[in-house]
Amino acid sequence: MTLMSITQALAKKRIAVVGLGLSGLATVRFLLRHGVKPVLMDSRSKPAGLEQIAADKVDGIYLGELDANRLAKMDMIILSPGLAPTHPAIRFAVAQGAELIGDVELFARVNTKPVVAITGSNGKSTVTMLVEAMLKRSGVKAVAAGNIGLPVLDALQQEDTDVFVLELSSFQLDTTHSLRSVASTILNVSADHLDRYQTMAAYRASKQQVYQHTQLAVYNLDDTATIPEQAERALGISAADPDYGVAMHQGQRWLVVDSKPLMPVADMTLFGAHNEFNALVAASLALAAGASRDGIVQALKQFESLPHRCILVADKNGVRWVNDSKATNIGATLAAIAGLRRGVSGKLILIAGGDAKGADVTELKPVLDRDVQQLITLGQDGPAIAALKPHSIQVKTLQQAVATAAKIAVAGDMVLLSPACASLDMFSSYVERGDQFTAAVKAEVL
Repeated sequence: MTLMSITQALAKKRIAVVGLGLSGLATVRFLLRHGVKPVLMDSRSKPAGLEQIAADKVDGIYLGELDANRLAKMDMIILSPGLAPTHPAIRFAVAQGAELIGDVELFARVNTKPVVAITGSNGKSTVTMLVEAMLKRSGVKAVAAGNIGLPVLDALQQEDTDVFVLELSSFQLDTTHSLRSVASTILNVSADHLDRYQTMAAYRASKQQVYQHTQLAVYNLDDTATIPEQAERALGISAADPDYGVAMHQGQRWLVVDSKPLMPVADMTLFGAHNEFNALVAASLALAAGASRDGIVQALKQFESLPHRCILVADKNGVRWVNDSKATNIGATLAAIAGLRRGVSGKLILIAGGDAKGADVTELKPVLDRDVQQLITLGQDGPAIAALKPHSIQVKTLQQAVATAAKIAVAGDMVLLSPACASLDMFSSYVERGDQFTAAVKAEVL
């Protein structure tokens, strides 16, 4: 079907856009551009950005508690990823026959360009931006969109795009059923969002949606939860794998891509074992979408780390201070420690804590016992994490955590902020948490 025929069909439906965040507002703009007048709903009384939409252009705006009876009159509900499909009003409407989709599903129905799809509990933003950079360095016009910030329906406005590189959360995948991709990946699956998913099996099943209709499923050989249940072709990647891995070559550790040495690991701007894996996955996805090996090498030599993801804040008196505030779940912290510990000659001092979102923090204990010499905790679930390691230090603020670490650290040590928790118990976002850590470190040691 053509875009025109699809939008003409939409214009005949009663459509509600539920949830008016970034993706919801982008959905409204897309529908209005194509002559569709939706009903707008949001559980908040004053959603930011709503003033961008002229009230006379839509078929009604309803704020506050979702009206189940009004929703039940809809033919289609386009749901924001921030709202669960299990919301009682949504479930009632679906039971009455309303079709439930998300903005990514709508994108999938109208898009005609190749797509690379990336999900996982951790690392997906880095891999998404790496793939985009690799393609661009290869002369391919690529646009990164989705969970990374640019809504997919806004990305469609960039008509000269060759390839869309989509970061997709499990919430987005829950309402996506027909997305086709030239390559897709689940990087890893670790305990996260268990305040929304009742079981890890349900969370994994959500992630597995990314492999539907893909030509190449790239998975993590060291994480069985990422193995595709259905795919035309599958490619497993691990640092130890001879085809896509890391091996000694010319006296140095090299990335091996498609069975051939690509470049020395030391030439990458990213550091840590987890980023070596991310680079290998990104290379496999980029090659499938038309990148050249030279373009991949250029991107890996020049790529700048994304903010708050294992960023070196300071190196003073032999002590390195690293901001990994984006580690909002246990898996991210485990990956950071595994990736960085090998390069630390002295103590690893970990600052952790926040809102664990229902996750079992005891999963941290083996790594805390083996790889962390001093644990400093704060936040809502700080006490539970502190209980996992003898002689842990509990503090009330991030500034106190930094000051405490500064008294303990000596040359050769690393102080790592990798909370294993969400930030909203103390901060507006992981960004604010990371910024406060950076400011506190600079005030304390620089």
